[in-house]
Amino acid sequence: MASTGFPSLAKKAHLSDGTTYGYVSVAASSPQKATFLLLHGYPSCSYDWRHQIRGLQKEGYGVIAPDLLGYGDTDKPTEVSAYRMKRMCTHMAEILDVEGVAKAIVVAHDWGVGLGSRLATYQRHRFYGLITAAVSYVEPGNAWDIDAICNLTRSLVGYETSGYWLWHNTDQAAIDCESNPASAFNLLYPYDPLLWIAHFAPIGKAAEFVSSGRTTPLPSWYSLADYTVRDRIFAKGGYAGPVTWYQAGMRGVNLEDEAAVAAEDIQCPLPNLFIAAKQDYVCRSDLQSQLARQWVPDGRIEVVDCGHWVQLEEPETFNKLLIEFSEEVIQKEK
Repeated sequence: MASTGFPSLAKKAHLSDGTTYGYVSVAASSPQKATFLLLHGYPSCSYDWRHQIRGLQKEGYGVIAPDLLGYGDTDKPTEVSAYRMKRMCTHMAEILDVEGVAKAIVVAHDWGVGLGSRLATYQRHRFYGLITAAVSYVEPGNAWDIDAICNLTRSLVGYETSGYWLWHNTDQAAIDCESNPASAFNLLYPYDPLLWIAHFAPIGKAAEFVSSGRTTPLPSWYSLADYTVRDRIFAKGGYAGPVTWYQAGMRGVNLEDEAAVAAEDIQCPLPNLFIAAKQDYVCRSDLQSQLARQWVPDGRIEVVDCGHWVQLEEPETFNKLLIEFSEEVIQKEK
């Protein structure tokens, strides 16, 4: 959470619909420097942007890194209707207003990409461009038919890449993760990316791993000190809110809103950089890159040789790509 990871930079915003968000805020050093809106994924929080917050601040860029709904210092409703993307997009726009930022660059990872993609749909005038990491741009109207996705990926790559979603669509997933927090972390932040092929992606395997309490070494890119901070954060907030993102997607919370999106607005309307993770065996770079070429035909794809957590595993490369992209898109607007 923002107040635990970055106490001197943490703020809270009380929004018009009564929702409270916690976030990290760094002001840009000059009007020529962009502000980045950093949207984390599952099961994360603003603390997993620590290398970007410090690195971008050092270079004079602005940063707003919210604990997204269900996480950290932010409210944690468990009703799936609370996680409508259109509603959360309004939240992000209001936080920009609070910080006096007229226009920013969205950087999104994992489930944050779902929200970042809808910001491109509903709030595009507030952004210079969209950077997505591990997951490519998500088109409006995606019904998240997990059975179909599992069948397709099994035929393409030999295993279901999204079988764990079925577990996340149950109340038991949060109970299992909260009962075995070290096991949940070790699975979701794998020390070996190949762990996901055997123990995370296929149907039933994630529930089996976590409920059994199995543990592994920490990954080389996640220190014990950082793990301790993250453990404190999730001990307070739990997993009920985070897994609701999956439940909202699978239960069609966004379909009515997205059915109203015009056909010409389905493809990404913002300049887009997709940072693919070569060793991500759930959000596979080959399959995600195909989707990027379909829905963002003019976008740029960069493949980084690491696992799912690109911003943590290769922070220098990641930050360099962010800064290069910001200079490109802002220059085009001049």
